[in-house]
Amino acid sequence: MSSHLIACFRALSDPTRLAMVERLVRGAASVGELAAPSGLALPTILKHLKALEDGGIVVSTKTGRTRLCTLRPAVLSEAQGWLGRLTAQWEARLNRLDVLALSLDRQEKPE
Repeated sequence: MSSHLIACFRALSDPTRLAMVERLVRGAASVGELAAPSGLALPTILKHLKALEDGGIVVSTKTGRTRLCTLRPAVLSEAQGWLGRLTAQWEARLNRLDVLALSLDRQEKPE
């Protein structure tokens, strides 16, 4: 796993940051809009935003007094691809385990 993918998952591991990302899926939002549902102080929200930016998930631009945040879908697509490959591997393993379990069950129950 690449270091930027690790940073992405680390950023998503916090419930507040995950909620911020879920909000940004609907479109760009100001820092104030991201802070409102959490009830957290603005400095705390800015720390969470920094973690999301460090993880490559969010980019923010400042226009006047407003900081507008948007998602960077490429990083999330890469994370989705990695999870998809991992899911496929586990599904294949579980399918093989099912086959083995059925085989063992048939051996225990003679017909």
